Amino acid sequence: METPGAKHSPGPLDGVIVLDLTRALAGPHAGMMLGDMGARVIKVESPTGDDSRGWGPPFIGDDDERESTYFMSANRNKESVTLNLKDDGDKDVLARLVRRADVLLENFRVGVLDRLGFGVERLHELNPRLVIMSITGFGHDGPEAARAGYDQIAQGEAGLMSITGTDPEEPTKVGVPISDLLAGMNGAYGVVSALYERERTGRGRVVRTSLIAGVIGVHAYQGTRWTVGHEVPEMSGPHHPSIAPYGLFHTATAPVQLTCGSESLWRSFADAIGLDKDEPRFATNRDRVQHRLELIAEIEKIFADQPAEHWLDLLTETGIPSGKVRTFDEVYAWDQLLSQGLLIDVEHATQGTLQLPGPVLRLDDNPYSGGREQHAAPPTLGQHNESVRAWLDGS
Repeated sequence: METPGAKHSPGPLDGVIVLDLTRALAGPHAGMMLGDMGARVIKVESPTGDDSRGWGPPFIGDDDERESTYFMSANRNKESVTLNLKDDGDKDVLARLVRRADVLLENFRVGVLDRLGFGVERLHELNPRLVIMSITGFGHDGPEAARAGYDQIAQGEAGLMSITGTDPEEPTKVGVPISDLLAGMNGAYGVVSALYERERTGRGRVVRTSLIAGVIGVHAYQGTRWTVGHEVPEMSGPHHPSIAPYGLFHTATAPVQLTCGSESLWRSFADAIGLDKDEPRFATNRDRVQHRLELIAEIEKIFADQPAEHWLDLLTETGIPSGKVRTFDEVYAWDQLLSQGLLIDVEHATQGTLQLPGPVLRLDDNPYSGGREQHAAPPTLGQHNESVRAWLDGS
């Protein structure tokens, strides 16, 4: 079915209409993922716009057309309409949009939508088939549900900062707002699951997730290290806490990374660089983890004699998984990244042609990334006010 409104190439979610009432990053990221797969995403902003429109520098464009690069990171493939949800006329427009929509995304603090007159019960009165995705900081219920959710706070509260970095006196956050991004990914996954269920039941449901759930959901072996092994994880810097050698090693020029995830890889690696593979401190992975600092010192002593390129070539020849540490300018010039469609060109309404990081999924019948052949640039504030209202009036 062809979706009315903005033109785009069909994708798996073509025909799905998403109302994105979210701001900042977690919710907008979920909406962008759905838009990448072909959904029509209508971003509902306050008259002053999404908070992230003001986050910077960097900004691009002249002052009267200034755009935030932060906002651009989470809002491709969307239309923007502005509504004042304290105004009765604009509330009516939102109600009309809800009746037409398949999905509504929101990340207000608990209780805000109810106070605006759009609680879950009202939304399902307007549209029983509506899938509602709600993202909060700490969960929609429980003793701390009312707390505002921001990424770094969630990283700390959910334990991630306690295992990131090298100095226990200086817990370190991940270099991107990972709890926001994970919550958005989980939210999009929940939406697609609820849409699939709706094919059987004919009714929508509420999907809830949170920033702390996003972090705890990726604790992986660090989580079971405590819940099963009763060992509190600690920082291990750029090295794996349970496998050795696995991490970053300095050479005569730049650092390299390598992993020996099996005993056969360890033996091949040790032979290749001239270490005694059967030395008692390093004979098994358990031994090597126990003597990790000594092993790192031995490897870096050898690596200090040659530049990074020498060791990367040797590791590749030996079949040892390895790599360099790239800066962002190097990453976006990397042939492999370009081959995967991870850099896309879009035409922005005021800024012209822009390059953006691309969608992470590729479909087998589409040589491009995402579910579209062409992607739309992040919208300017209220760019689609007239076209969306015209669509409502004509539908």
